[in-house]
Amino acid sequence: MDRPLLISALLTHAERQHGDREIVSRRVEGDVHRTTYRELGQRARRLANAVAALGVERGQRVGTLAWNGYRHMELYYAVSGSGAVLHTLNPRLHPDQLVWIAEHAQDQVLFFDLSFLPLVEAVAARLPGVKAFVAMTDRAHMPASSKVPNLLCYEELVEAHSPEFDWPEFDEKLASSLCYTSGTTGNPKGVLYSHRSTVLHAYAASMPDALNYSGSDAILPVVPMFHVNAWGIPYIACMVGAKLVFPGPWLDGKSLHDLFEAEGVTVSAGVPTVWQGLLAHVDANGLAFRTMRRTIIGGSACPPAMMRAFQERYDVQVVHAWGMTETSPLGTVCRLKPEHSELSGEQRLAIQS
Repeated sequence: MDRPLLISALLTHAERQHGDREIVSRRVEGDVHRTTYRELGQRARRLANAVAALGVERGQRVGTLAWNGYRHMELYYAVSGSGAVLHTLNPRLHPDQLVWIAEHAQDQVLFFDLSFLPLVEAVAARLPGVKAFVAMTDRAHMPASSKVPNLLCYEELVEAHSPEFDWPEFDEKLASSLCYTSGTTGNPKGVLYSHRSTVLHAYAASMPDALNYSGSDAILPVVPMFHVNAWGIPYIACMVGAKLVFPGPWLDGKSLHDLFEAEGVTVSAGVPTVWQGLLAHVDANGLAFRTMRRTIIGGSACPPAMMRAFQERYDVQVVHAWGMTETSPLGTVCRLKPEHSELSGEQRLAIQS
């Protein structure tokens, strides 16, 4: 059928076909939170009503400063699905760059995790265009006092609005999200993604000879949701119905391995520096991976020694991928072809590297 490719359709599909599939998050508050795609859909609709009540109109930008977690996932769908533009800010940038980016994007509202409260307090006065700041937590964990003006509570905002919301239909070429490059040449450059490009990227990335995600997977994205949409995983997971496991701010080797084992993670994605810490922890403690069978590595080249450790010692296949902000971000994926099966292990490793 001829219909626009809209991000909201991915969520509607996940609710209908995979409603009971889990989304597990290590929260900034310190606990482990569990929800489902069905609950995600309900809360995203409440949040879409809340964003509209804050005065955000179609095409306007909504900023986020947040780790990987279910609340950030709700924003991914509530903001883009309602026709506004999700703008993920990188908290690792210098405060001056953050101010420049938020002002350049003309962010109307800024949602942030509590761990970034000091950063937001430092820059809030320099963001006159931001109408409201929202702390992504419940009332019990809200700061007793804060220098942030108009500080709102995320959970109160969600609960105050109805789950009745009809996702609007519009041109699939409209903007859905905004990411800024790291600014290696002058000021950061904004890269705008459309609904169409995002949905097609999710389709392409999940193909067997690409990243090969399916409903049988439990995916843990180490790559941040503030970095090129976590390589498309929040969209792909809804499309294929995979279990999602979010690590929050705890990206050290022990925390990741504990979460892998407790939640039956089958595939993860991240940069080599993170895997270095994971392997060091596993090696030092004589551990193994019970369910994880592949890892997607990008951001920089995976050292051959790391690739060999994953594959030969722990039976975890390494999939090398390359991309950039401007390509949503997946550009190429290294997959061995049938003819490579006749090569020696060293020759295959050379191709993968």
